Order: sequence, then C-alpha cells, then structure tokens
Amino acid sequence: MHVITIQEPGVVQVCEEEEPGELEPGHVRVRTIYSGVSAGTELTAYRGTNPYFTRHWDAERRLFLPGQSNAYPLTGWGYQEVGEVVEAAPDVAEPLVGAIVWGIWGHRAEAVLPAAKLAGHALPPHADPLTGVFARVGAIALNAVHAADVHLGDRVAIFGQGVIGLLATRLAVLNGARVLATDPIEARLRLAKAYGAAETFDALAGSCAEFARKTGDGADTAIELSGSHFGLHEAIRTVRRGGRVVAAGFYQGEAAGLRLGEEFHHNQVQLVSSQIGGVASWLAGRWDVERLQRTFMELAVTGEVDTTLLVSHVVPAERAAEAFELLDREPDKVLQLVFRFGEGQ
Repeated sequence: MHVITIQEPGVVQVCEEEEPGELEPGHVRVRTIYSGVSAGTELTAYRGTNPYFTRHWDAERRLFLPGQSNAYPLTGWGYQEVGEVVEAAPDVAEPLVGAIVWGIWGHRAEAVLPAAKLAGHALPPHADPLTGVFARVGAIALNAVHAADVHLGDRVAIFGQGVIGLLATRLAVLNGARVLATDPIEARLRLAKAYGAAETFDALAGSCAEFARKTGDGADTAIELSGSHFGLHEAIRTVRRGGRVVAAGFYQGEAAGLRLGEEFHHNQVQLVSSQIGGVASWLAGRWDVERLQRTFMELAVTGEVDTTLLVSHVVPAERAAEAFELLDREPDKVLQLVFRFGEGQ
C-alpha cells in the first residue's frame, strides 16, 4: 500500500506500508481517492523549518521547550483527504459502505479509522469528491474570519491570496465585509475578484497601508495569511487606530521585518492569533473545529464557495517528489495541489 513519505528535507519518496488489518468494532476502512497538500504547513516539513523539529511542544504546559517533537522520516504527512468507505465493522451505522467521506488520514492509499471520526463527513451523491479536500483548509479560513470579528460593512484587508487566503476572502464577503485582497501574484488577485473582493492590491507595487488610506481610512480589520513577517507588519500598518489584525499565517524563524515600536504601538492595534487547534476563545461555548469544518463543507457543497476555482494540479501519488519540488521552487505556478490515488492514476 502506497504512502507518501518525507525522508529528509527536500527528499520525498512513495513507499510501501503494511495494509491495515482486520477491522475492530466501531471502525471503517477507507480507500483514498484524493489527498490535498496544504502548502504552508507541508512546506515547513519539506524544508525542515517546522518548529517541531527543534522544539518539543508540552501540551500540558502549552509551551515549546528544548527538544524535538518530530523527526524524519515523516510518513503520511497531510490533512486534506477524501475517500470511499469500502468496509465497515458490523456495529457501524454511519458512514455506510460506498459513502465518499472527507477527513484526515494522511497521504496514504488506505486507512482504518474510527467511524465516529467520520460521522457527518459523507458527501452528498451529487458532490464532486474533490470538494472534500477543502474541509480542513476551509475551516482554517473560517476560523480566521471568526477571529476577525467581522461586521456588516467592515473593510477587511486580507494579506496572502493562496488557497486559505482566497477562502478567507470569500467567507469575509459572505459575512458582509468589503474586502481588500493583497498578493504579489496577479492570477491570485483575479481569483480574489471572482470571489467578491471589492479591491485588490499588488503587494509588489508598494504599500498596501498607504493604498488603503488613499481609498479610505484604512481597514477595520486585517487577516494575515501570507506567513511573512513583512506581511504581518504591513497588515498592522493597514488597520485603523484600535483596529484588529488576525495573525493566521504559519510564521517561520525570527520576526525579521516586524517593527512593533511603530504603527502597532502608536495606533493601539489589537493582534490576535488564529490557529486550527481551537476556535476564538469568546466563541468556544458555541463553536468547535468540527463545526467549522461542517459549516465550510455546507457552503462548498451548495456552491456558495466554489472550490473548483482553486485546484491547479491533480497528480498521481507516484509523482509526489516532483510535485513537492514544483511547490517549493515555483509556488507562483501552484494553487491547490492534489494527489490522486487508486487505479487510473
């Protein structure tokens, strides 16, 4: 059974792993159809920059400490999977055999999972299975929009128009915001317009903050999804006095380019973190990550968020090494990369 493995920084192999054995009660066997790549997170593993390689995450104390949480090889890295339920234990009522489900089981051809983890994850018969790879990244985008506390009529600047940034743009528009989308890649700015952005700004053309103040009084809120400390600094510059910046990118290394003694200090900017490990604290009584995922999938299946616009590459799993190399070296040519498993790859 094939599984995609990152052997060391820059080295990807498609390996064989033992097929899952007999089903235990309460479990199902899922055969993978598609597995999406989350470029930001997965490139940190491919490049060796992920903090888990040099720090140990103490979940109880919620601190990164000296040590190591992850080590190479990384087998089955990934969290955007969709597949067919091909077998279910006798005591499983949901999902049914034959159902197309979305979930998290990594870049592997087959997995045995607790049925409870897939409850409510079946796609309707008319849905394109590719839609399923967006459940998690859609939840990440929705989480960031929730953290931004967007109100009807707010001007929201969204930095970074990769997959998650574009989804955040669409979700903020659905929430009643007037979105200013910024990115250095023209094709992504066109997609932002297609998703309803009122304005776009080429990040290579100058200062988004200065642009925002030429066409208004700045943004009420900014959501930073580029993962760049320079982008985070510009997002801070872009919001009004007392505005909020949601830092939702996966920042690597030290914060070069982030100058907190300037606009952040003088404009009393709120800086809020958004990460898919949990929802905004003030929403914890009503929302959780599962609800974020299901809510996004309802929007995707009904067409309120058209995910088909985002898929740039669907490649056989056997070509994983060249696919990661393309993503690493020419990111401007890739939006959503998807691995295809099974016969007819």
